[in-house]
Amino acid sequence: EQGIEQGMERGIEQGIEQGIEQGMERGIEQGIEQGMERGRQVEGFSLILRLLTRRIGVIPANLVEQIRQLPIETLENLGEALLDFQNETDLVNWLEQNR
Repeated sequence: EQGIEQGMERGIEQGIEQGIEQGMERGIEQGIEQGMERGRQVEGFSLILRLLTRRIGVIPANLVEQIRQLPIETLENLGEALLDFQNETDLVNWLEQNR
């Protein structure tokens, strides 16, 4: 009887240890993925902002902040769209259409 209890306790301990280990691994993987995604977004934002500035001039802070909040896919779309921009109004209109 005592051997069965000890075996059950050891099995429970192993299960808990394995669960913690798997949880930590998943957490680390998610953290790395999120970090890489955030890095791509920051790099994309920086590039898009430089291109916009070159294309239409100084970008007002409120628009810079709107652009900073864009998901990476939308930011990439802005990178293509800005080639057709002539002025700040084109940027404002695009941002309104792509919220």
